[in-house]
This record gives sequence, C-alpha cells and structure tokens, in this order.
Amino acid sequence: MDSQNLNITSATSVSADDNNNQASPRSLVPKGITIGLAIFALILSVAGYVARIIAGHDTAEVLRHAAVLVPGFVVGIPLLFWLGSRLFNKVKGADVAGWNAISLGYLTSCISLLWLMGTYS
Repeated sequence: MDSQNLNITSATSVSADDNNNQASPRSLVPKGITIGLAIFALILSVAGYVARIIAGHDTAEVLRHAAVLVPGFVVGIPLLFWLGSRLFNKVKGADVAGWNAISLGYLTSCISLLWLMGTYS
C-alpha cells in the first residue's frame, strides 16, 4: 500500500513540474546573441551613413535619412516581430517566447541591411 501512495505522489509532482514549465516558456535564443545582433544591426545601419559622409554627400541630407532608417531597422523591425508573436500567441494560443521573436527581428534586420548594402555598393 505504501508503494502505491509513493507512485501517486511522484506522479503528482512530475505533473506539477510539467505545468510550471508550460506556464513560463523558455527562450531558445540566449540574450547575449540577441544583444550581439542588436549591436551588429546598429553598426551596419550607421556604417553606410558614415561611408556616405566620407564620400562627400551633404551631411544634413545624410542625417535626415539616417534619422528615419536607423530606428526603423534597429527598433522597428524587432518590435514588429515581437508584436506579431504576442498577437500570434493570443489568436492561435501558441507559445512563442517574446525574446525569440525579438532575436528573429534583429536577424531579419541585419540580413536586410546587408542585402541593401550589397545592392547599392
């Protein structure tokens, strides 16, 4: 009889642990990689404008253009991915971690910046 009680107790504790893991989704991407991608996106977006200033383009025009596009790539794209993950979680009941969505946003931003730099170089 004691072995049955022991088995029921251990089964209950395992299911409680499973419920705790499901309640708080773990991010697959370490924060260091996300921060590195954010820094890389910032460097990539600023590097093109520094090159334009060095090439002799009008500084005011370059800064106006940078004031629009740099925040778009560094903040806007990851923010849209994060908002999309929140919406997807609400609508579909999915379990997408916000940190993973932000990381994917920064990865997309870096790839887009490299593609633009390759196109216009």
